[in-house]
Amino acid sequence: MAEKTRLLFIDLLRGWAILVMIEVHVFNAFMLPALRDTQWFSVLNFINGLVAPSFLFISGFAFIISTQNKHDELFKFGSLFWKKMMRIGLIFILGYSLHIPFFSLAKTIREVTPQLWISFYNVDILQNIGAGLLFILLARVFIKSNKTFFYFIFISCALFIFVSPFIWEHDFAKYFPLPIAGYFNSVYGSFFPLFPWIGFLLSGAVCSILYLKAREINNEKNFIIQVAALGIILLAAGHFYLSPLFPKTYTATRPHPMFFFERLGYVLIFLSLCWYFISRFAAGGSAIIEMGRESLLIYYLHLQIIYRKFLNGKSFDSMAGTSYGVWECIVYTILLIILMIITARIWGRFKKNHKKGAQYITAGVFSIAVILFLLIKNY
Repeated sequence: MAEKTRLLFIDLLRGWAILVMIEVHVFNAFMLPALRDTQWFSVLNFINGLVAPSFLFISGFAFIISTQNKHDELFKFGSLFWKKMMRIGLIFILGYSLHIPFFSLAKTIREVTPQLWISFYNVDILQNIGAGLLFILLARVFIKSNKTFFYFIFISCALFIFVSPFIWEHDFAKYFPLPIAGYFNSVYGSFFPLFPWIGFLLSGAVCSILYLKAREINNEKNFIIQVAALGIILLAAGHFYLSPLFPKTYTATRPHPMFFFERLGYVLIFLSLCWYFISRFAAGGSAIIEMGRESLLIYYLHLQIIYRKFLNGKSFDSMAGTSYGVWECIVYTILLIILMIITARIWGRFKKNHKKGAQYITAGVFSIAVILFLLIKNY
């Protein structure tokens, strides 16, 4: 895909999001619990909380870009449709694989508990992205009018945002199997249920549609300025509403729409800043952009390094425990980021120069993982 079509500012924003996400997981896995009560950590924790909204927003934005001017192929269930379906399927598989209690089918059948099954069914960021992209893809297939499609995505986004507080504590397992019920809210421990988190992904799709319209009439710069202005208004309104000026009986509702808009405001500002940086400096080969392009690989791999039980049934986080200070966590974060940058650069360049070879390697690694999962008796 050409650099212009890829939109480097999206890769840049996604790259920054993955860098912060690595820090989030390192600090969560290794840092002393007592440090969570400090003032600086409350600020860091808020910043860390912007990673998921950013990823979701970018996923929706990029998906619209990747299907622009290809509606006929989607309508006819052509190769692009099945390519997107395979990509979405891969996202789901990777998401659930991160929750597998044991990397062994035999041990899973033998030792899994009801609580472990509940944990396996938890909806995390990848499942949310997969469900959101599937929702947009099917909508695009069955809604041929661009105008109708836009309004459908916009109204759907609003519904997910404003309905969320009313279903947040409802037990949907009364109506659906547990794997489905987990997609509605966090009653069964889902980290990123569709309500309200898919709203960020759909917001990205809405923003992308409007961005493409602005670019068609050479109004891209003005559009980005408007996006930045809207971002400032939303985050200011969110901070004002959620401040101590209002009673907690109003602001404590979760997930409150203002909680959503506050974070969306930050994401819109980040998007604008990345656009400005790329338009000003055109940093097409930076390491952060390369990280953004390989975000799915980096997301999955760094979690495996931290949490997967490789060493005699132990993982790095279980061996270290929450026993590290700030500087130790910073060092480990930097080391893991360097490793991920090297990985992204090598794999990205290999894919660019050997597209078929990269596909074969991906299929081979996936096949080996499935075979090992079926054959290993105790892991």
